[in-house]
Amino acid sequence: MSAQRIVVVGAGFAGLKAVQRLERELKGELARGEVEVVVVNPHDYMLYLPLLPQVAAGVITAQSVTVPLPRAIKRAQRLPGQVVGVDLQRKVAVVRKIDENVVDLPYDRLIITAGSVTRQFDIPGLEEHGLGMKNLGEAAYLRDHVLSQLELANASTDPEERAARCSFVVVGGGYAGTETAASLELLTDAALKRFPRLDPTLVKWTLVDIAPRLMPELGQRLGEEALDLLRRRGIGVRLETGVEEVTADSVTLTDGSVIPTKTLVWTAGVTASPLVKTLGVELVRGRVKTTTDLRLDGYEDVFVLGDAAAVPDLTASPPGSALCPPTAQHATRQAVIAADNVVASLRGQPLREYKHHDLGLVVDLGGTQAVAHPLKLRLTGMLAQLVTRGYHLYALPQARTRARVVFNWILHLFGGDDFIRIGFLHGRKSETSSFEETRDYLSEEEMKQRASAAS
Repeated sequence: MSAQRIVVVGAGFAGLKAVQRLERELKGELARGEVEVVVVNPHDYMLYLPLLPQVAAGVITAQSVTVPLPRAIKRAQRLPGQVVGVDLQRKVAVVRKIDENVVDLPYDRLIITAGSVTRQFDIPGLEEHGLGMKNLGEAAYLRDHVLSQLELANASTDPEERAARCSFVVVGGGYAGTETAASLELLTDAALKRFPRLDPTLVKWTLVDIAPRLMPELGQRLGEEALDLLRRRGIGVRLETGVEEVTADSVTLTDGSVIPTKTLVWTAGVTASPLVKTLGVELVRGRVKTTTDLRLDGYEDVFVLGDAAAVPDLTASPPGSALCPPTAQHATRQAVIAADNVVASLRGQPLREYKHHDLGLVVDLGGTQAVAHPLKLRLTGMLAQLVTRGYHLYALPQARTRARVVFNWILHLFGGDDFIRIGFLHGRKSETSSFEETRDYLSEEEMKQRASAAS
């Protein structure tokens, strides 16, 4: 009798946790060869996304926010590649390996933790000129870009060019956008001492969001305190304002104003991985609709969780009337339930429903500044920063990863930044579709052709 194969798509927060849980719960079956677990991921690391703004700002190194899969995964097989399509009828995941070969990977159980990508809008010039902040490549590119703008402005004698290069626009007033603007504003402020010809008043950061409030998830009071803190630091915040057009030299906003700039950072939300569109199933707000036990409705052998899943929130009133937000907190907890349910389905046992009360949010605004809303408490300042960084250390997998982050925080606190551009991304286009590889997924027609060829 052949082994039951469990395929896990992705090794982010949800994927890695699910694999580790499966390894623990199926230790005996894995040892006897009765079950095999295969995790498909294009990189050999899990990325801790919440600290990406600090990577871009040079507070911590890129390696510090990665969890090496060879150390984190003990018994599961690792297939280096990307699942670019799923044939639910044939029970096959289509994998494009890192050598560009495309292969079919049959499964008995499938756990989809494909995550999310930057949400784009049909705004002229956005794809060509907008910079993302969703992976290590984009964070490294953004840091290089920001520092290069200061260098070029310092070398320029044209007042208009200098002003445009010293103006930075971040779109998205949520968690990611606010932290990115706050962290990089501290970077440019500290870097100015390296550029004596630059007038510090030229350097301007602007945070733009269509919503009426900044980070509404924090609640009105904390959101207003964060807004006041950013404005006192000189960061312009434009609420109830969107982007109408982006060019290489400017950003036009929906209120008609034009900001001369060479930098637009787009963090206006995320959407589920394009993989979900290859499933041919019902989507809710772009995510895969699941049952309360995290299964794909109608497919008892397929589980979907994390950012790609529309999971009913049983803590809402009434239960299930809302969806669980796509956060790392929910993803890691869904992974435990999904892995346990996969094990239960193999053993003929009943499955559990997913239910988790959100523990709150933490937002690092750089230096000693932060706002936090843990367990319904409202915190600001140094105490909020301690809670925020304590939470990140708690959430980071593996002690060696935590040690790297702490060492980087201490080194940056006492040694500052060297303001070095890495340079290896010079000449690369900035499109998020290139960095996030969203063009690599198979179309519906390509999926049909593969199914037809297989039959």
